[in-house]
Amino acid sequence: MASLEVVRSELADAHKDTRLNLQAVLEGGSLTPEQRWGVAVGSAYAARNERLKEAMINEAKKALANAEPVLEDARAAASLMGMNNVYYRFRHMIGKESYSTKRPGLRMNRMAQVLTNKVDFELVCLAISAINGCEMCVQSHEKVVLEGGLSEDQVHDAVRIAAVIHAAAVGLES
Repeated sequence: MASLEVVRSELADAHKDTRLNLQAVLEGGSLTPEQRWGVAVGSAYAARNERLKEAMINEAKKALANAEPVLEDARAAASLMGMNNVYYRFRHMIGKESYSTKRPGLRMNRMAQVLTNKVDFELVCLAISAINGCEMCVQSHEKVVLEGGLSEDQVHDAVRIAAVIHAAAVGLES
């Protein structure tokens, strides 16, 4: 079982900033523990590094009294954003109105059947969409979470976590 400390120790000296940031972004901040670990686990799924994902899951289980709903929502968000970010990024990049009028025809029922709460699920989706580089999805999820009562500071903290998780995955592979 990988721990966060083991993963951090595997980052070479070239990735010292990432190693330090990985610890810093997961401590405190404006997010609840459920939000923090949902974003971290979802981001690790999106970053596609098995050791990092395992470490984030293990840390979430230690940090949260009832981690399973958070973990399942993070996993579902990563899968859905893996699909949606590709589709909507294509529509945005191609820039043709004709594609914007076409029905996506992609099932997304899980977004309405969250195990935690809608706003936290959307926050995880926002962070993953930032990793995946989908402007339309980032804007859409940011709007939903702000309307749901979260602050720009919380959005900022979620994206900082996503950025550092992604950097750690890159560092572990190099």
